[in-house]
Amino acid sequence: MIKVAVVFHSAGGSTRQLAAAVAAGAATEPTVNVIHAEIAGVDIRAGRFRNSKLLAQLTNADAIVFGSPTYMGSVSAQFKAFADASSEHWETQLWANKVAAGFTIGSNFSGDQLHTLQYLQILANQHGMLWAGLDIPGNHNTAGLNRLGAQSGLIAQSADGLLNETDLLTAHYLGRRVAQLSKRFAA
Repeated sequence: MIKVAVVFHSAGGSTRQLAAAVAAGAATEPTVNVIHAEIAGVDIRAGRFRNSKLLAQLTNADAIVFGSPTYMGSVSAQFKAFADASSEHWETQLWANKVAAGFTIGSNFSGDQLHTLQYLQILANQHGMLWAGLDIPGNHNTAGLNRLGAQSGLIAQSADGLLNETDLLTAHYLGRRVAQLSKRFAA
């Protein structure tokens, strides 16, 4: 059984919706178990992320998909606290050779969401993970997936909290892609 973890922080609910679509996409693959891991405010005490159970789940996963809203050009403070806490796993490379991917959402069409994806990719690379971007040229597939044209991962946009259906379909596609790649590497 392949385990794909979707770990994310959501403030207003739109990142949570994307995470659910990523998880649903991964779950479409037979023999894939999805771990839905939301970073919550209660996990952060005195500025430090403290949830050893969640970190252990991620260590046992074959793939990790990271998600965060874009705030001030990067990940949310809650996600950053999680990333900082993952350094204990970095030292021993417990996440090395896992498949990784990422997604983000912002209120503007070009509101530095790419930087958030790059942050997530660097985090994965520091852990020795194998990054899976989108293999869909922006707006060049028949379903119109990847409408904002990011190859590094999923960038979504919403100014009012309502998600574009195409962004949700792209999130579903990303989850399925990560599950398929994880199965390929496990074989």
